[in-house]
Amino acid sequence: MRIVKIVAISTTVLLLTIISQVGGIIYLCSRLTYPFLRRRIRSKGIIILAKLVSFLALYFIVCFTIIPPLAGIFGRVPLPIGSSGNLRPLTSITFLLNRHYVNPELNDLAIKVGDQLNKNFPGTKTLYLDANFPFLNGFPLIPHLSHNDGRKLDLAFFYLDKATGKRTEKVPSPIGYGICEEPRPGEVNTAEFCNEKGYWQYSALKKLVPQANQHKFIFDSLRTREMVSLFLAQNQVGKIFIEPHLVQRLQLQNSKMRFHGCGAVRHDDHLHIQLK
Repeated sequence: MRIVKIVAISTTVLLLTIISQVGGIIYLCSRLTYPFLRRRIRSKGIIILAKLVSFLALYFIVCFTIIPPLAGIFGRVPLPIGSSGNLRPLTSITFLLNRHYVNPELNDLAIKVGDQLNKNFPGTKTLYLDANFPFLNGFPLIPHLSHNDGRKLDLAFFYLDKATGKRTEKVPSPIGYGICEEPRPGEVNTAEFCNEKGYWQYSALKKLVPQANQHKFIFDSLRTREMVSLFLAQNQVGKIFIEPHLVQRLQLQNSKMRFHGCGAVRHDDHLHIQLK
């Protein structure tokens, strides 16, 4: 029984560390409250709930009050999480799992582009996806290959509501990934090429994310092209990853536009930028 308990605790720590970087440590700290809870609570059901509340309370306190200033020591800051600005997360899961940290330079740049997009297209909110964890260069942000140094950021494309033809701040995928803007006839089909070469993971996310909402949206090439152009114009930006057929369609040939390689995943569902 002791071995089972150790395995269960170790697995929980590992999982929480993988998805949030600091969750495993916070979980171990929350276990220090267990003796106190057991002395005062007799019901097994209630004590399980109390343990969960203890962990969540400590997790939120640490993530929202301690980690932001501590991350500054490691040269990272949190991207905006409120709804009042022109740059915000697509989903709250991003900041709840501490996946919204970048270095100050990238933070300022992303806010600057978001403000300019709102100026060019009033009402536009730029939605970011995964960025980086708050600490330690090289610590992986699974499933990404390179989001490990505070210098990378993914952003959602812009869309039109198909029913009305108007701009919308909604996107077809609940996580921003996995619903792709497929190549048209005459455009290069990198996904097909990579799949034929045996890179099974290249389009794997498309099979995992529900596609039901895809028909409700139209890819907004105008705002998406402007967003890419604004990032290309920033001297600090070193590379931008977007699927080759969208580079072709948006007519955005630039030395900063790179093909991410078949070893990665498709980039016709989001935009990836990284600093020099």
